[in-house]
Amino acid sequence: MIWMYAGFILIVIALLLLDLGVFHRQAHVISIKESLSWSAIWVTLGTSFSILIFFGYEYHWLGLGLVPDLMTTNPTVVEGGGIVYNDGASALIKYLTGYLVEKSLAVDNIFVIAMVFGFFAVPPIYQHRVLFWGILGALLMRGILIAVGAELIATFSWTIYIFGVFLIITGVKMFFIKTDHQDPHNNFVVRLVRQWIPITEKYHGEHFFVVGGSAASLEPATPDAAIEEDRVVRNAKSGVRLATPLFLALVSVEFTDLIFAVDSIPAIFSITTDPFLVFTSNIFAILGLRSLYFALAGMIHTFKYLKVALAVVLLVVGAKMIAHSWLKELLGPNFNLYLLGLVVAILAVGIIASLVSAKEQSDQQTIQSH
Repeated sequence: MIWMYAGFILIVIALLLLDLGVFHRQAHVISIKESLSWSAIWVTLGTSFSILIFFGYEYHWLGLGLVPDLMTTNPTVVEGGGIVYNDGASALIKYLTGYLVEKSLAVDNIFVIAMVFGFFAVPPIYQHRVLFWGILGALLMRGILIAVGAELIATFSWTIYIFGVFLIITGVKMFFIKTDHQDPHNNFVVRLVRQWIPITEKYHGEHFFVVGGSAASLEPATPDAAIEEDRVVRNAKSGVRLATPLFLALVSVEFTDLIFAVDSIPAIFSITTDPFLVFTSNIFAILGLRSLYFALAGMIHTFKYLKVALAVVLLVVGAKMIAHSWLKELLGPNFNLYLLGLVVAILAVGIIASLVSAKEQSDQQTIQSH
């Protein structure tokens, strides 16, 4: 089983190296057209991986499908006394449902990232760099949280009900708590960084750290002054290492993802407790977060009801996690398929309602202008 994880991690690393080392080697402003193209590529990769999931679980490559899964309706006993918890069809549905749920919850993360970039006034040309390294940190953190969560559920099955209650509380909070006006400087981690690391007053190209005598002695850098920025760094005499505001933005993005991971990872456990399905669907969902950010950042206020839809999704998956045993008996073996359809419907209603509301506001503004 460990070889499946190793192979998947190697695929992810190869994709990230190809992304940064080939396609985004030079810093540039990501256009909406480019971001939509890359978003389509990442979604295609994520959904195409479901083909490997189907055949891997159907033929139980390296033990796939033989790991206990509390969300399986009727495990199948095979010759030799082994138990199949997920065949190809059930694993496919759970993977796609988990991918969709995690992808939709990542949208809320985008709203907060946009707020962080706006607060720190991160130049658009350097936002991709922050998001790239942010994703690397997110992969590590989520891998650890998934491993811990899977172990807890395997050892203490009752913890799944705690996760369910937590998701319901989180969904209720999303209805009433706004996150678009928070001050990143009030973030505990950011305050801690400021106490221990000197911070420059202005940006210095795409560098997270620079070397200089003091924060005030360093000249600001702009995209048009990359050569001058390199000169400043090379010729710095004091050897004092200073962090730039770009590093503070990265810290805020990482901390934001940690908070969202604590909220979203229990959601995937409501769909499946198979660690490989949880890990792969979660990782593929966040791999396209950078591209999705550039596609949606400028349209955040258009989707005013999407946050409400996400809150409803959390309530649904939390309730499903608590009542999974009863739902198995009531809905039968296809209850995860029904969940997938319900999540799609909720998100569709949120998006359509947002677009209709945006059009009505636009029409009203047009009428008032005349």
